[in-house]
Amino acid sequence: KEVPQLEGWQINPYYQPAREVGGDFYDFHLLSGGRLGLVVGDATGKGVPAALVMSTTCGMLRLAAQSYSSPGEMLQRVNEALFPYIPANMFVTCFYGVLDPESASLSYANAGHDLPYVQRGGDCEELRARGMPLGLMPQMGYEENEIELDAGEGVLFYSDGLVEAHDPKGEMFSF
Repeated sequence: KEVPQLEGWQINPYYQPAREVGGDFYDFHLLSGGRLGLVVGDATGKGVPAALVMSTTCGMLRLAAQSYSSPGEMLQRVNEALFPYIPANMFVTCFYGVLDPESASLSYANAGHDLPYVQRGGDCEELRARGMPLGLMPQMGYEENEIELDAGEGVLFYSDGLVEAHDPKGEMFSF
């Protein structure tokens, strides 16, 4: 509903589902110490089934964010909670980061989601961290990494709808 306002930081979300409802999502979690949890994800499938799985996952992520400060541990706990209840043919990709606006550090973990990009100068680099999608297999671990952001750098978080969109000639934009 609201975009968090962090002094010295600019956050610009944009969301446009392909249909009325879908499985793509993003969210913000206000954490202790002035930190901000950033999540972007995608439940497999389309329409109402994907939206229901997405909604359940968002609730679990919000709850876990209050108890676990490590992005990797948080994804691990949500995976364990989600696995028994998700339909067999579905899963959720999810990237979770914790931004400390004071130190400009971003710690993150990834559950099989498209890799975000950080723009540094004229170059872009991927924010890599390994992990299986949520709800696919139990007892998964999630690699965690951390970067420091400098003034003027930007990070792009997105879902597959961006790279799977088509240009006027019918070609997919791709990566």
